[in-house]
Amino acid sequence: MKKFLAVVTIAISIIACGTGTDGYTINGEITGDLNDSTTIYLKTLDSTNRLVDIDTTVIVAGKFRFEGTQDAPALHYMVIEGIRGNWPVILENGTITYKGQKDSLMFANAEGTPQNKLFANFLTEQRKIQQMAQSINGEMRIANQTRDTATLNSLREEYFELQEKSKDFNKDFIKDNPNALISALLLDNLLKTKAIPSNEARELFEAFTPELKQSKPGKQLSKQLAAMVATEIGASAPKFSGPTPDGKILALNDVKGKLTLVDFWAAWCRPCRAENPNIVSVYKKYKDKGFNVVGVSLDRKSEDWLKAIEADSLAWNHVSNLQYFNDPIAKMYNVNAIPAAFLLDENGVIVAKDLRGPALEEKVAELLLN
Repeated sequence: MKKFLAVVTIAISIIACGTGTDGYTINGEITGDLNDSTTIYLKTLDSTNRLVDIDTTVIVAGKFRFEGTQDAPALHYMVIEGIRGNWPVILENGTITYKGQKDSLMFANAEGTPQNKLFANFLTEQRKIQQMAQSINGEMRIANQTRDTATLNSLREEYFELQEKSKDFNKDFIKDNPNALISALLLDNLLKTKAIPSNEARELFEAFTPELKQSKPGKQLSKQLAAMVATEIGASAPKFSGPTPDGKILALNDVKGKLTLVDFWAAWCRPCRAENPNIVSVYKKYKDKGFNVVGVSLDRKSEDWLKAIEADSLAWNHVSNLQYFNDPIAKMYNVNAIPAAFLLDENGVIVAKDLRGPALEEKVAELLLN
C-alpha cells in the first residue's frame, strides 16, 4: 500500500528543456500557525540520494522567498522546520509561486513556470487516485477487524483495479506530455517497478522530444533501456569482474560452468536470505553436473556480507563492491530490486531469469539432465 501511495517520492534529480537564463524566484505563502523566522530549506539530492541543503530562508508573516539561478530544470524539495516531510518543486528559471496550508502541505503545488505547470497537472489528477486508495485502505482495515471476508475480498479487487488505473494514468500522461520532465520521472519508475515491459517503455521513450532525450534523465533512461535489452533472455550476459571476500578479483568468465546462476542478493535482504536455502540445495545436488553460482552482494559493509555467507553456508564464488544499488555490476544487469538472478548457459547466454523455489531446480534439471 505504501509503495503505491508514494507516487512522486523517487529520489533523483532530473533535467529537462525549456529553461530561461534570468534566474529563478520562488514566492511562497504558507497559511496556518507558523512563527515568524521559522526556517525553510531548499534541498536537492546528492550522489547517494540523500537530501542536502542548497539554500535556506525564513518565513515572515506566512511568506518566504528564494532566489538564484538554475542551469536547467531539476526536481528539488522544500522542508519546513518542525514539520515532517518534504514538498517537491521543479527548480527552473522564472517566477515560481508556491502556496500551501501548514496542516495539508501535501496538497500544495508550485506553479508559474512551464515544468511546474505540467507537474501540478499531474499531481492534481494523481492525488484523486491516492485519495481513493486511502479510502479503500481504511475500509479494508475495518473489514479486517470485523472479519468481513466477503467485503475484504471485494475491496482487494477494487484496490487492484485502482492500481491498474494509476498505472494507465501514468502511461497516458507520458504519452500526452513527451516534453515534461515528470514524464521522464514516471517512465523511470515504471521501469524500476517492472510495471511495463521493456518494449513498451522503449516506445514511450522514443516519443520523447529530442531535448528531453538529450537531458540528464533522458540519457539515464536510454542507458537503462539498453541494459534491459542486454539482459533479456537470449542475450549474451554482460561480462564482469569484482572483488572477492579475500580481496582478489574474480571474473565471471573464470568461473562459468555448464550452467551458471548469477545471484544478486544482500545480507539485509530478507527475501534473499529466505531463498538462499533453496539455492544451496540445488547447488549441492547439481554442482558435480556443471551447475555453478556466483553471488553478487549489494551489501554496504564487508562484515555483514561475510557473516551472511557463513551463516547461510553459501559455498560458491562471491563478489561485491560494497556499494549497495550503486554497484557497477548491478547497474550493468539493470538490477533495481533484489533478489534478482540470471541463469546462463555454458556460452554465457541468458536462458532464464528470477527463478525461485522449485522453478529453479526444475530449470536446472531440464538443462543439465536432458
